[in-house]
Amino acid sequence: MRTVLDLLDAATKNNQTLGQASLAWQAKHDGQTEEHAWNTMHKMLAVMRESAQAGLSPDLRSVSGMVGGQAAKMIQPTHASRFGMLGKACAYALSIAESNACMGKIVAAPTAGSCGILPGALLAAQEDAGYTDDELVWGLFTGAAIGRAIAIGATISGAEGGCQAECGAAAGMAAAALVELYGGTPQQACDACGFALMNMMGLVCDPVHGLVEIPCVYRNVGGVSQALSAAQMALCGIRCPLPCDEIILAMKDVGDAMPPSLRETGDGGCAACHSARKHRMIQNSD
Repeated sequence: MRTVLDLLDAATKNNQTLGQASLAWQAKHDGQTEEHAWNTMHKMLAVMRESAQAGLSPDLRSVSGMVGGQAAKMIQPTHASRFGMLGKACAYALSIAESNACMGKIVAAPTAGSCGILPGALLAAQEDAGYTDDELVWGLFTGAAIGRAIAIGATISGAEGGCQAECGAAAGMAAAALVELYGGTPQQACDACGFALMNMMGLVCDPVHGLVEIPCVYRNVGGVSQALSAAQMALCGIRCPLPCDEIILAMKDVGDAMPPSLRETGDGGCAACHSARKHRMIQNSD
């Protein structure tokens, strides 16, 4: 399966969800049993949960000192509860992204720079609605298949396609996974992915000082917010007006058109802000 349409056709033909079609394909592709693939994904979920908890430490700091300890503020009940499930999803997305920036163990989903979006969405949904770990794993298989289609049709590399290829792809994966988790149809999951990709298209990759810290960790929060809104639209029965695979091809065209300064070089965008450059000069002088 190389495209979202391939995935959708396989699920429809066999009367499966996208997650079930993805599991069957993965097992066959790897020459392993479905049980082996299932257990492997469960282990990934465990790592995701551990990184979410590790990132909530108020004492966490990256080597540069630029990020860390912010998720601990967001998870406080007075703040997280204000926005319901979205508040928790944002806090978890940030905690996992901060954990990565502080050299913690994470699962790239699909990349390290976008690692908080998919698990942040699923872990928050579990706490909000009581889903089991098995149900979350089905969501992860859905997200994985979507991520593969994006990687083949466009890219998941920020250096090649900007942050739309990282946080944008992760938002599409999370949106589709949420739809599956909430009992939506395979078509609705594809629509949700399309909405998320459209809304994140053109996002540049502009890491301050070349580190996966600013604005990267905060974009994980924005990405999970986009995933939730995209899933909500699809679950309400709103059809994405463009086929998901065409949106993926459009992402590739946009990424190819980006100047090098906006593709992970640390030369443009937020990285070119006066305050970012000034901070770097101070560090170098020390």
